Amino acid sequence: MADTSDTRTPAQIEADIKVRRAVLAETLDEIGVRVHPKTIVGDAKAKVVANIDHTLGRAYVGANRAVSDVKARFTDEDGAPRLERIVPVALVAVGLVGLLALGTRRRKG
Repeated sequence: MADTSDTRTPAQIEADIKVRRAVLAETLDEIGVRVHPKTIVGDAKAKVVANIDHTLGRAYVGANRAVSDVKARFTDEDGAPRLERIVPVALVAVGLVGLLALGTRRRKG
């Protein structure tokens, strides 16, 4: 069984009650701030911004990696262009542009 005897004076009990009221009031104020619509909206915005930043960061890293991979295919270790790889790709690109131009010209004519 719990000991129900209290040896505190009435003044000590009143002081404890005041302290508990102050703690309770502070807790209620914190809860009020947390459930305030502006706080909820602000927290939601912060989460969205953080997710967007994270996604954009990952996209940047992926794009940077892709560019580095392409660059590595068309340059040697010293950074000099590899003409044996660049020339065929350029010829294919010029050919495709030429075919597109001819196709557009035939449709108009």
